[in-house]
Order: sequence, then structure tokens, then C-alpha cells
Amino acid sequence: MTEMAPAQRDQHRPLTVGQVAARYGVTVRTLHHYDEIGMLRPTDRSPAGYRLYTGPDIIRLRHIVVYRRLGIPLEEIVALLDDPDADVIAHLRRQRATVMSRLDEMHDLVAAIERALEAEMSGIKLTKDEQRELFGDGYSDEYAAEARERWGDTDAFRQSMSRTSAYTKDDWVDVKAEGDEINAAYADALTAGIAPDTPAVLQVAERHRQHIQERFYDLSPEGHRNLADMYVADPRFTETYERIAPGLAHYVHDAIHANADRAQAQG
Repeated sequence: MTEMAPAQRDQHRPLTVGQVAARYGVTVRTLHHYDEIGMLRPTDRSPAGYRLYTGPDIIRLRHIVVYRRLGIPLEEIVALLDDPDADVIAHLRRQRATVMSRLDEMHDLVAAIERALEAEMSGIKLTKDEQRELFGDGYSDEYAAEARERWGDTDAFRQSMSRTSAYTKDDWVDVKAEGDEINAAYADALTAGIAPDTPAVLQVAERHRQHIQERFYDLSPEGHRNLADMYVADPRFTETYERIAPGLAHYVHDAIHANADRAQAQG
């Protein structure tokens, strides 16, 4: 008899809230909220009274996770999942077409936001021609203004401004080269099929964190984890990594999370 894959076993063995959170990338607090609003209520209980998720519950959760990543509001997800006549496959295909159509429109915006984080938000002092030379033609003051509005009141922003205000063009060339090298290391590991939580990839994730900390602002492993969440939550950042290698955004996210977990375990 062949061994069942984890996903198959999940459909036969009830899972606790903690197990579901760990396996499907949601927080326990989120699962409790889904239970409270009636979107995902575990249908079984342990002898001790703890909530348990059965196979159908897990299938429903997978749909919820997909819809949330597409940005669909919770109330619409509930209506969709509870509608016996809803064509889930057709709905997902329509959402996929919508996302794909937006990728081209957002291409320049994604690149410019990344450059804004390295440039205007950090106090870069370059001419427009030098900005184009280093970061390409997609750089825009509009995106720099968005970055300033979004992060301008944070300690990280102020520290970046102070730390990078004296950077020369050569300094920025070095910063960009370091970032490109780190991204290439991530992409090479992904292409080679190396799991994101292996020691070699964790070293890349730690280099990534230290690069930001040394060049821009103090960044704890937990802060790095939060940054990784933004890489997959904001499609503009996601596309920056996807242009390097398909699947790289989630790979980087998982590597950073694993590195943060390692740091937490080490105390």
C-alpha cells in the first residue's frame, strides 16, 4: 500500500487549530475569526472539547485562502462558498484572468516601488539621469511620494534617511549589486530545488536581513518576517521577484520566515 500524501491524510484525520494554522499559513487568531463569523466552523470536537477540522473543513479553508489572496472581501467569500449553485472553477478562472490582465499594467509600478524603497525613501541624492542609469526608466516621483506617504512616519524611514543621505553614486551602485547578488542566490536555490528552510538558504535569508540592516535601517528577524509578508501580500512587490524567477516571491517569503523561526528558537 502506498503512503498517502499529507494533503490526503488531512482529509481523513481531524486537525487541531494549531495544526491547521501551521500547515496552511494562517494564524490561529484568523481561524478563530473565521469561526466567529461563520465562514469556517470546525465540525468536530476532541474528547477534551477542542475544535477539530475535518476533511471538508480543510477543503473549504483552501478555497478561502485562494480567494483571500485574490483580494476578495470576506462577505463575498462566504456568499460564494455557501451558494450551492456557485461555479467555483469559473469564478477562479475569471479572477485569474483579472489578475493576469493587471500584471502588465502594474509592471512599471512594481519596479518603481522597489526603487523607491532603495532610493527616494532612503534619502538618495542622485540626479534624474543617475536615477535612470541605476534604476531604469520606470522610476517616478509619484511612486517615491507613495513610499514617503506610506512609511514617512516610521523610525525605519527616518533611520534610512539619516544613514543614506551621504551615499554617493558609487555607494548606490554597491547597494544595488549586493541586492542583485542576494536575489540571484535565492533564484539559484529555487531553481536547484533546494527547500527554503535548509541551512544554505537560511544563510541567504540572513544575508538579506543584514544587507537591509547595514545599508538602510535596523531590522530584527521578526521585522524581516513582516517584510516578507509584504512581498506576497502586495502584488507589486510579488511581481518584482516573479520577474527574476517564477515562484520566487513565495520562496523568499518562506526562507525569511524559516530564518526568523530559527532566530526565535535560538533565543
